[in-house]
Amino acid sequence: MYVTRCSPEDRGDFPRGELCRYGNIELSPSSGVLNYAQGLFEGMKAYRRPDRAGYTLFRPEENARRMQRGAERMCMPAPSVEQFVHAVRQTVLANRRWVPPQGKGALYLRPLLVGSGPILGLAPAPEYTFLIYAAPVGNYFKEGLAPINLVVHDEFHRAMPGGTGGVKTIANYAPVLRAQMDAKSKGFTDVLYLDSVHKRYLEEVSSCNVFVVKGGVVATPDTRGTILPGITRKSVIELARDRGYKVEERLVSIDDLVAADEVFCTGTAVVVAPVSTVTYQGERYEFRTGPDTVSQELYTTLTSIQMGMAAEDSKGWTVAVE
Repeated sequence: MYVTRCSPEDRGDFPRGELCRYGNIELSPSSGVLNYAQGLFEGMKAYRRPDRAGYTLFRPEENARRMQRGAERMCMPAPSVEQFVHAVRQTVLANRRWVPPQGKGALYLRPLLVGSGPILGLAPAPEYTFLIYAAPVGNYFKEGLAPINLVVHDEFHRAMPGGTGGVKTIANYAPVLRAQMDAKSKGFTDVLYLDSVHKRYLEEVSSCNVFVVKGGVVATPDTRGTILPGITRKSVIELARDRGYKVEERLVSIDDLVAADEVFCTGTAVVVAPVSTVTYQGERYEFRTGPDTVSQELYTTLTSIQMGMAAEDSKGWTVAVE
């Protein structure tokens, strides 16, 4: 794993890191991350290229910029875009033997930025650690590439206006576990959350963004500070527009959802996941899945770029690691 630490004398600049064996890290009991959840994480994947000559990263600079935005919100220093991307590339190369064969999965990379210095009072930590570890992964949902089944939760909420829903802080994820475990115990794949004010507008699923399709229009909730601006979301929006679909980023109501022809989720882990059913207040709504759907079209287009199978990366989204 890649590790570097920023102390007060570094004046907010992370020194060049080093690679070390994956293992436990030592933290003070009074570290900022343990006591006040001062931490961020990112998620990204490296794919083995079809010609076996190296690996492909997908838009790593976007992850770096999102970490910088989150660090500003959480009063933390962050690595530069160049240092972030360099660290990711070094981590891939150090773990090259764990990259699955082409088409069989990916090497998942988890950059972490945490307040590792001791701080008893409520204040920013005096020291920060930036590290990246990796693990080979297959499909995120147990359904694999099969359509998933969601339930709308109107009691628990993932985020609120003025909070941290729009950045990838570690504090956003544990609060969804209770609703998620309850949903899974009832046979659902995951939970779709509504806004905390009106309780009628879609926000996101526990760890991914959501899209609805009606006719030739693809709509997704506007981020507005409570929804994480996903990199897969951003890419799918651009690809959909390239393919002639009208894409709207706006408030998407529960009424828009139940009237939709198609629903799908996007994220680094799930990529593009079609939704078969959504259950809301005991009523089960079904949506189109399978071939000839927008989600299948976008999944095929996106993954061909991510995996380096596209004839040409005209958008410059991929970074080669050799």
